[in-house]
Amino acid sequence: MQRIGDRGSRSPAAALRAARSAQRARSPLAYADSWHILNRMVQYASGRLDASFSALSDATRRGVLEQLGRADASITDLAEKFHMTLTGMKKHVGVLEQAGLVTTEKVGRVRTCKIGPRRLEEETAWIERYRQLWDARFDELDKVVEELKRKEKVDGRKKRE
Repeated sequence: MQRIGDRGSRSPAAALRAARSAQRARSPLAYADSWHILNRMVQYASGRLDASFSALSDATRRGVLEQLGRADASITDLAEKFHMTLTGMKKHVGVLEQAGLVTTEKVGRVRTCKIGPRRLEEETAWIERYRQLWDARFDELDKVVEELKRKEKVDGRKKRE
């Protein structure tokens, strides 16, 4: 059996694939169980929230949404505005489209992009729940800080006397 680092007829990538395949053959149940667990974790995630936040995580995509909020634009116009290739912009628009944040329409050779019908209500509600949680925590922290300041003033007066 060839080791991964050996120079030979196989490329390092091919040797790695062969090693992984051999590992699966020796222990198919362990491999299947780990895949099953991973798959169950994915099933519990909210696909819509994940798609939205994933799409919004990129600065270019957020910029595209801002631009489309002002006016519809072709992919070519967006690519020029953001100084990128058509292929790169198509990928960004595709991610936004899969999340439902952008719609596209092809007329002739031009693909025009528009803001999608989604209004991000679910995402806004999710953020709001956490904002309220953090506001409550900061309010409690403010109370603790004020109490410590009050005690510090009282202790300072006692030391002077």
